[in-house]
Amino acid sequence: MKKKPITSFAALLLAAVMLAGCGSTENTSLQSESAALATSGEVSEASTDSVESTASDTSGEVLTHFNETELKDMTSIEMIRAMGNGINLGNTLEAYNHNSYIYGSDPDGFETVWGQPYTTAEMIQGMKDAGFDTLRIPVAWTNGMNFEEGDYTIDERLMNRVETVVNYALDAGMYVIVNDHWDGGWWGMFGAEDTAVRDKALEMYKSMWSQIGEHFKDYSYRLIFESANEELGDRLNDKDITGSQGVLSKDECYETTNMINSEFVKLIRSQGGNNADRFLLIAGYNTDIANTCDDRFKMPEDTAKSKLLLSVHYYTPWDYCGTDSVNQWGSTIDLDEQNGLFEQLSKFSEQGYGVVIGEYAVMKNNGGIKPDTDKFYSNLLDNCDLYDYCPVLWDCSSFYKRTLNTTSDDTLAQLFLSRRYENEKGKDIEAIKSEAKERIENTEKNASEEQMANVDLPASDDMAIAWLMFASSDYGISYSVGDVYDPTGCTTGVKAQNVQITGEGTYTVSLDFSECGAAKGTAFSALGISNGEEFFPGYTYTIDEILINGEAFEMTGKCYTCSDDGKCTRVNLYNSWVTTVPAEARTADGDLTDCSAQIMPLTKTNRVETISVTFTAKAPN
Repeated sequence: MKKKPITSFAALLLAAVMLAGCGSTENTSLQSESAALATSGEVSEASTDSVESTASDTSGEVLTHFNETELKDMTSIEMIRAMGNGINLGNTLEAYNHNSYIYGSDPDGFETVWGQPYTTAEMIQGMKDAGFDTLRIPVAWTNGMNFEEGDYTIDERLMNRVETVVNYALDAGMYVIVNDHWDGGWWGMFGAEDTAVRDKALEMYKSMWSQIGEHFKDYSYRLIFESANEELGDRLNDKDITGSQGVLSKDECYETTNMINSEFVKLIRSQGGNNADRFLLIAGYNTDIANTCDDRFKMPEDTAKSKLLLSVHYYTPWDYCGTDSVNQWGSTIDLDEQNGLFEQLSKFSEQGYGVVIGEYAVMKNNGGIKPDTDKFYSNLLDNCDLYDYCPVLWDCSSFYKRTLNTTSDDTLAQLFLSRRYENEKGKDIEAIKSEAKERIENTEKNASEEQMANVDLPASDDMAIAWLMFASSDYGISYSVGDVYDPTGCTTGVKAQNVQITGEGTYTVSLDFSECGAAKGTAFSALGISNGEEFFPGYTYTIDEILINGEAFEMTGKCYTCSDDGKCTRVNLYNSWVTTVPAEARTADGDLTDCSAQIMPLTKTNRVETISVTFTAKAPN
C-alpha cells in the first residue's frame, strides 16, 4: 500500500447526482544483535527437501500441511482455500530508503525506517498463532539496486534478508507472497514519453524477477510470486522517478499492464524448477475491483495449468477505510456496495482463477480501532468464504503488535482465529458457502431492521415527503443523497426529522449527527420533496431559516425551486456543480435575481452536529 488521495466510488456517484503504505525518514541504527543477524546471511533450509511442512498451533499440537506433491497438483481455487486467512508484513521490507543505499548504507537495515520493528521469527510465529495462514511480504527491491547507473543487480545482503523472513514464515507453516511494492515509484518509467526509458523499465523489471525467481526457484510451492503491487494501471504514469507525468492513455495503461503481467509469467515459467508450475499472483488494474473487472484487463496466458491467482485490494469506501475520520460503517448502502463489488469480482473465480484480496483494512493514523471495524471485516470475510477468496489484512502493527507479540482488540482477534484454515479444514465446501451466504443475508436484514427502527416516515409513493439531502465535505457522513427519498441510505447513527407535505404551510426538517461524530462542512446539501412534482405541481419552497448547531446561519444569495427528474422537487442549499440558475427554476415572487445553488456554504472547518431547515410551501398563483 502507498498513501492515496481520498476518493471513493460512492463519491463519484454522488457527483453525478449533484449535476442533476507511508513517508520515509532517515535510517535509524539497529541494535547490535539485530544488525548481526541481518548481515550474517544465515538462513534456514525451507525448500522442497522435506516431504511435509509442519508447524505448531497455540496448544502445541503439530499440524500437518499439504506435502509438495499435493501442492503441485492443486488447482488455483484449491490453493486459495488452503491459503486461508492472511496478513501483510506492512511498512517493513518495502520501507523505502534507496538514496541511503546509493551513499553506502546496508540495504538490509531499511526495514525499520517506516516505524516498524526488526522482524523476528517469534513475530511471524505469533501471527500464525493469531489465526493467519498466509504472510504477504512487500519488498522494495531497488533499495539494493543501483538502477540509475543501469546496474540492476540486487544486493546480496537484501536478497538474503528477504530470504530469512520468507523462511520465518515457511517454518511457521504459512504460505508466503513476495512482490515488488511501490519501490519509489520507478514503475512510472513505463509511461515515459521517451521510449528508451520505457525499454529500460522492462529491462529492469525482467532482470529483477530473473534474480528473484532464480534465487527461490526450488523453494516450496507455498511461496508465491506477485507481479506488482498497486502500480499496474494509472500509476504507470507516475512521475516519482522520471520527473514528469507519463503520457499513456487509459487504454495504453491497460495494454501495458497486460504486457507486464504476461512477461512476468513467461519469465518465471522459463526458469524451470518449481517455477515451472509455481502459483503466480497477477496484479489487477490498480488492484481495484471495478477497474480489474473491466474487459480491457486480461489475465495472461500460462503454460502451467490452473496456477494463476488474481490480486485486488479493498479499501472501499476510502473515506471510511483510509482516513482518520471516525465515522461509522454498516448501513444497507455500505453492505450493498461491499457485497456487490465482491460478487462482481467472482467472474474470475468462475473462470477458475483463485482471487487474493491482497490488502484490506480499516485504518486510523494513530493506530487505533475505528468504530464498526469488526462489522466491516466480518462481512468481508463472509464474502471471501462465499466466493473462494483469500483475504490478506494490511497491518503495520495496528492489529498485531509485533514488538509485544500480541493483538490489540479481542473482538477482532476472535474473528481472525475463527477464520483460519484449521477451523474450516475438512468441512464441506458448499456448507461453508451456504453458512457464509446466510450470515451475509442476516447482516443485511439486521442492518435494514436497525435502520428502519429509527425511521419515523418510510418512503411511500402515496405522499410527498420533505427531507434534507446531505454529504459532508469528506463524504464521511451522508443522508439520502439523490432524488429518491431513502431514509435508510445514510451513515449509521444519523437521526433525521422528515415531514409529510400536505399543502401550503411552513415545515421543518432536520438532521442530527451527534451519534456518528460531527460532519465536516458540506460537499452537497439540498431540500428534497419526494413526489413533489406529482402531488404539488408548480409549488415553490422558500427557505426561511437554517440553524447550524442551534444557531442561525446567514444564507448567501436566494434559493429557487426546481426538479431534475420531473418527480422530486428540490431546493439546492449547497451544490457547487450547478453554477447557473436553470431556465425552469421558479420562486415565490417570480424573480430569479441573486438566486444561487450555493446559499449554504460550509467549509471543512465547520463542525456540524445538527442542521435544521425551516421552509414555506406555496401553491402557484
